[in-house]
Parts: sequence; C-alpha cells; structure tokens
Amino acid sequence: MQLSEQELRRRHEREELEKMGINPYPSETFEVTATAKEIKENFDKEGNNYQNVTLAGRLMSRRIMGKASFAELMDSTGRIQIYVSRDDIAPGENKDMYNTVFKKMLDIGDFIGIKGYAFVTQVGEISVHVTELVVLAKSLKPLPIVKREVDENGVEHVYDAFNDPELRYRQRYVDLIVNPNVRETFKKRTQLVNSMRQYLGNKGYLEVETPILQPLYGGAAARPFKTHHNTLDMTLYLRIANELYLKRLIVGGFDGVFEFAKDFRNEGMSRFHNPEFTQVELYVAYKDYNWMMDLVEEMVEKVALDLHGKTEVQVGENVINFARPWKRYTMFEAIEHFTKIDISEMDEAELRQTAQKLGIHVEASMGKGKLIDEIFGETCEPYLIQPTFITDYPVEMSPLAKKHRSKPGLVERFEAICNGKEICNAFSELNDPIDQRARFEEQLELGKRGDVEAMVLDEDFLRALEYGMPPTAGLGIGIDRLSMIMTNSHSIQDVLFFPQMKPEKQDKKEEEKVG
Repeated sequence: MQLSEQELRRRHEREELEKMGINPYPSETFEVTATAKEIKENFDKEGNNYQNVTLAGRLMSRRIMGKASFAELMDSTGRIQIYVSRDDIAPGENKDMYNTVFKKMLDIGDFIGIKGYAFVTQVGEISVHVTELVVLAKSLKPLPIVKREVDENGVEHVYDAFNDPELRYRQRYVDLIVNPNVRETFKKRTQLVNSMRQYLGNKGYLEVETPILQPLYGGAAARPFKTHHNTLDMTLYLRIANELYLKRLIVGGFDGVFEFAKDFRNEGMSRFHNPEFTQVELYVAYKDYNWMMDLVEEMVEKVALDLHGKTEVQVGENVINFARPWKRYTMFEAIEHFTKIDISEMDEAELRQTAQKLGIHVEASMGKGKLIDEIFGETCEPYLIQPTFITDYPVEMSPLAKKHRSKPGLVERFEAICNGKEICNAFSELNDPIDQRARFEEQLELGKRGDVEAMVLDEDFLRALEYGMPPTAGLGIGIDRLSMIMTNSHSIQDVLFFPQMKPEKQDKKEEEKVG
C-alpha cells in the first residue's frame, strides 16, 4: 500500500501522540451533554445557559492565532465554532496540550471531545469556549476539503466538491462527512418507513418476518440469486418477494400481516434498479383491490404530510401532488389513451406486430402478458407523472391475482405509477388452489420457452391454499423508489447507504503485487 505524504505525516503524528502518553484511540466513555444544533438553537445570552457542556465530533477547520485559536467542530447535528485558549486547555507550566497537540498533532477530520461554556463572539456567532480538550480518534486519511464562499449577493459558491457519483456511492462514509445534506435524505427515508409502520400498526396489522433463504423462489417474475446450504446439501435462493409466505400466514388465521423486507433480484442495474432492494408487503383478509387502492392513497398521502407538512412534493422539474383521490385508468384504457390503439381484443401475434410497429423490441420468448407489459412500459409509464392507478391487467401478466369479477381475461390488479415509474403493485389475491395450480403450470411452459423470469411451481404453497385462504387483498410498495420521490433524488443509489457497485479498480502497482 502506497501512502501519500499526508498519510505518512498523520501516521507519524499518531506515533508522537503515543510517545507523549496520549492514546489516539482511548477506550473510556466520553459523556456528551449537548449537541451543536441544540446550543445554536437554544443558547440564551441573558439566561447564561449551556455554561458547563461537553461535545464531541470531528475537527473541521482551524484558525491558529498564537495563544488562542478558533476552530470548527462537527457532530451528528451540524457544526459549531469553538474557541481554544492555550492557558485554558494547558493551565499549568506544561503547554504541550496546546502548543504541540492542538497546533501540531491534530488534523482536519480528527475526533476530539471538549468541555466548556457557550458564549457569543464580538461578531455575534454562538461558540463554545473550550476549557478541556481530549483526543478521541486520530484520522489517518485526509478528508476532501470542500470550500464554501458566499459572495456579496449572498449566493453560496462551492469549490472542490466531493460530487463524483461513483466515489460518493463507494465511499459513502466520506460522502456523509463532507456533504451533510446527504444525511437529510437518509433521515427522511427512515421517517418514511416509520410513518408507514405507524399507519399499518395503528390499523392492528401484525408486523412479521419471513425467510430470506428459500428452497423455492416465488411471488414475483424475476431471476433469483442462488446459494448452497452445506449441511443440508441443498440449493437455496435469496427471496425475490415475501408474498407466498405472508399468504401462508393469512391461511393460518391472521387477518392482516405486513413485512418491511430486503428482497433480491438477479437483474440489470440502473438508476431505478438495485439487485438488493427494500419493499413493504401487506396482506389483509376479507378485502379486495378496490379497498387496497383507497388504503394506498391514504397511506402515501400521510407519508407526504409527515415528511413535508403538505401533499405537494418537488421532484426534479415536477411538483407531484399526493392528495387523494388519484387518477385511475385500466391498463387497456391507458394504452389506448397514449397510443390511440385498442389492444384489448388482440391475440399474441397481433400484439407482437403492434409492438414492432410502435418500435418496441420483442423477443420470441415473450408471451401475451410480456408483450402487453412491454407496450405499456414503453408508451404509457414514462408519461404518468402524477400518482395514477393502472388497473385490470390481463390474466397472463398476473399469475397470483384473482380473475376479474366482471371482465373475462383480466385480473383484479393495480399498480400505482408516479414520476414515470411503478411504486406499488397490488391484487385481489388468487385463493382458488385449482386455478392457482393452472397458472403456475402456464408459467412453467413460459419457462420452457426461455422466459428466465417465469415463476416456479410451489407445491407447499398450493397445499396451504387447499386448506383455504379467505378473500384477501395484497400489496407491495417499493421503499427505495418511493424514497427517491419523497427526497427528490435522481437515482436509487442516492437513497441506499451502500448500493451495489462494480468491483473497485485496483492501482496498477497493487495489481502487480496481487499477480
């Protein structure tokens, strides 16, 4: 490993601290009594509060001025100015704590703990006068220095920003340090999940956990990740959905169950797709897809209000309004609306011809359902910006949904589309075990034709259905995509702390050593 000049210097400083009897990585608890944000928001000069506080965080800047210096401390809530005086942190004859440690051995990025009292400087800035200072962790790598300047018009200019997407996603820990706004995105994501969890919990539904490692993958049309259990000598799959296990719980007698879960699909990567993603799935007995549409509208409207205090959310150039009610189209209505073509009575050959006429790439393995899905995805989905329900899908597209009560050839299914992308999928769940077996067998035939995303036949799930499952409404909402919308994020990688990345390129010299 080749070290830069700065890295070598910091390692030397670490050694010098140890020689002075200062542990650069102490074990003791450092009790923090206040945060930067609390002090800046609540300090009262007249009330003289915050006169005995302890803070901890990273040293982010220093202005050395002889016997006293100003510096900036950053904790998890933000930054605050600190005033460090030589005679305060080194009150005896030995002034090493200031002259050597603070001035020469500390660097930007080091963690320090301070004790002191809040005051207001002559220029009106709330600061902390440091009376004690301790080293909590020495940083051996230099942080990227992002410079911010405000011009005479009050406009902030940022220089040397840490904004390369690959570096930001790969080194998220650095991104979070130097781009504090990134933290707000992830705080809002947590708020979003908590809002939904509270909403579902208040309705009396039970939050559960189902297996991630499964002997059969099911519940969605997707390619799985495959692994092997050594003791059992059997192939297992990372789940692609929770659906079939959650429905087993409805069979078992629960009226409503939900799960916030990591799912895994071995598919392409894009700004809307990560192979590991989060979704919430909900199943409620004695309900149908019409009832579930109302629930989705109400829950997502609540999320917008909880995060933003209003139903309007800025997403790129669009203002999206999540206020109820949302627009509704059937799938065939949407396709006809955007293409002026009625495909509702077309067979597979006519659909293939229509798709080609519309300039849509099709493959021989695509059955009727896939062709309709491709036509919709290319001609309608990108243009649905405001939240819109697409309902009543062809039966070929939905092997787990109940046949429509009044429209032959269709199923009771809806998707919510927003900002040009699907954010949820829901059904009146198929609970007829004979019909379900036939649908699984149709999927097996598609698999033989080369459809790698076709579902497999799950005998245990069919056995569960044969014990009887009540009428049930089911829902899946993609947390990552909804988070993108609610935080105005351009890419799914922006709302995942650690998105999947290509292998990191090694330095040529390192590659030679490995070879």
